[in-house]
Amino acid sequence: MGKRDAHLLALETLLDQFVETGSSGELADYVISNSNLPGPRANLELADAFSDALREYAQEESQKCWALCMRMIETTAEEATVNTPQEFVPFCGAVGIGSIGSTQPAFFDHAIVTLRGLAKDSRWRMREAVRMGLQRLAATRARDTLMVIEDWIGEGDWLEMRAVVATIAEPSLLQDEEMATRALELHRKIFDRMLAARGRKTEQFLVMRKALGYTLSVVVHAIPREGFEFMAQLLASQDEDVKWILKQNVKKKRLERNFPSEVAEIKKLLAS
Repeated sequence: MGKRDAHLLALETLLDQFVETGSSGELADYVISNSNLPGPRANLELADAFSDALREYAQEESQKCWALCMRMIETTAEEATVNTPQEFVPFCGAVGIGSIGSTQPAFFDHAIVTLRGLAKDSRWRMREAVRMGLQRLAATRARDTLMVIEDWIGEGDWLEMRAVVATIAEPSLLQDEEMATRALELHRKIFDRMLAARGRKTEQFLVMRKALGYTLSVVVHAIPREGFEFMAQLLASQDEDVKWILKQNVKKKRLERNFPSEVAEIKKLLAS
């Protein structure tokens, strides 16, 4: 039995107990003790297993499963600082929220609103959990999810926009040409916001800029003709942040390996 299957089996027993008694203490203890934290990589196999198990239990016990996840995400940054085992409790809760919303239509809107709030969490790992939660929503309701998070670009802050680009930079989602086109358009709108912005030295802006340093290459790989045209258009701005973002993206192997001539042209423009 693999690690993921072992986690799934253990989580099913713990969820049975939670549904029966309402107590989530042993479940939280299991998540904490198997978090792989502190360390460079949290136990994503466990997070995936929790998400899958929760999705099944939500078929019959959606309210209880939702309440469980909401309880888990209440663990604050003061109670569970970055890279501590306790941080993995709200991490799994955030992923679980997306999992429930992906299969339970009554919770879709609630999941979007909740994940939007978590997108501004000070902990980078929690922001990654938001990405994973949103991608679970997009896996079953791609058009609805992209339509809703598009509003975050016009109304939201830099961390909300970071959540948008991190969510849509998912190769499985971008296999659909319509979704790839939408993803490129969402990047275009965020670059427009960025180019119009002043005061770009905030931590939130730099987090968003760092995300753009890889997400654009994922979208360009999926829709290369339009993507490289967009890159060239961006260079016309001569904006230093845009140049930094493009330099990071053309270093990515997914572009260098598959589109060497197009990458060479962008690099030439960057050097001119």
